[in-house]
Amino acid sequence: MNKTAYITHPACLKHDNGAGHPESPNRLKAIDRQLHNSSLKQRLEYFQAPKVSREQLERVHGTKYLDYIEENSPASEQGTFYLDPDTRLSYHSFEAANRAAGAVILATDLVIQQKVNNAFCAVRPPGHHAKANSAMGFCIYNNIMVGVEHALEHYGLERVALLDFDVHHGNGSENIIGHDERILFCSTFQHPFYPNEPFAQDNPHIICSPLNAGSSGSEFRAVVKDKWLTALEQFKPQMIFISAGFDAHADDFLANLNFTEADYQWVTEQIVEIANKYSDGRIVSSLEGGYNTSALANSVEAHLRSLVLSH
Repeated sequence: MNKTAYITHPACLKHDNGAGHPESPNRLKAIDRQLHNSSLKQRLEYFQAPKVSREQLERVHGTKYLDYIEENSPASEQGTFYLDPDTRLSYHSFEAANRAAGAVILATDLVIQQKVNNAFCAVRPPGHHAKANSAMGFCIYNNIMVGVEHALEHYGLERVALLDFDVHHGNGSENIIGHDERILFCSTFQHPFYPNEPFAQDNPHIICSPLNAGSSGSEFRAVVKDKWLTALEQFKPQMIFISAGFDAHADDFLANLNFTEADYQWVTEQIVEIANKYSDGRIVSSLEGGYNTSALANSVEAHLRSLVLSH
């Protein structure tokens, strides 16, 4: 076995947030173009994302919320419904959201069953702002948490880490995790900034590391070394999940951090090292933010290169 899975689905291109919205299909198209012209293409095994099941979603989201999504999904191409000011359901959104969460389920299955070494889910809508009972910030279902709960409940893992380096705090993931000590959640993010919500500060299994606007990769690397790696060494995760947001890049127009592709490559290498030490190399990564399509595509390539070179 010497493979990294790349999981996506054409339905993810059809989710329509409206003209001029930063979370557009061009994000996935740019990544696809980048990989098509890269030497990595031969090292990836491509899979189409299945639909998530209701049972798998209910490990993360409330029944009433799931009903609300289904009931308000537009029945025609012209229909739209706003779950919050930033998060819109279009005609194809329901399938896209189901495939996005289903991608992380498949990734978890493939990695735990040792059919691939690790996996990256190139999906949209993203997920880490979605709470147990509400959509938020472009996110409908919390894709990565659906995978985390699948690993815990279906496969019986006892210790799973979720690492989030999106520029925005993964408040939805933190909301869903709550006091579940089987999950170590580490999150770096610009602060103060969206979602402008309180975050855990005295919780030993939730490590939040806010960064000031203007921070560069050096501040990010220091936090990862001092906080994340220390916590991971103590926790000894059996599997690692990544909320891979690339909007902390210096060229991204939605935020004010100054990471580069080299920083994303570096942090992925650190995660791979921990995974190889404690988790049998098991890593599942899923796309969150990243809105400058050129910076996004370059950053995803750097991230994937580190995953591919891990085996």
